[in-house]
Amino acid sequence: MPAKPLPPKNLPSSDDLRGILAYWIRLHRVEKGWSQERLALECELDRTYVSAVERSRWNVSLSNIEKMANALNVQSWTLLVPPTEDASKP
Repeated sequence: MPAKPLPPKNLPSSDDLRGILAYWIRLHRVEKGWSQERLALECELDRTYVSAVERSRWNVSLSNIEKMANALNVQSWTLLVPPTEDASKP
């Protein structure tokens, strides 16, 4: 049985847009109980791409942000709002 996905441990810097996106993608994915592979299937993206996004390794196109937001059932813009200490949702 695969390990249960864990939410992000640290908040990204408010000026690190890739880190902010990575934080929200991972948090929403974990809240759904999805693996990176499941999210990739839902988005019609490669699993290694989703992994790279969650590790802040890629500059992500708006189209792919939209695909991931739709799969996660959140509005695209919320994936780019810096999280705060006391909130897990923007």
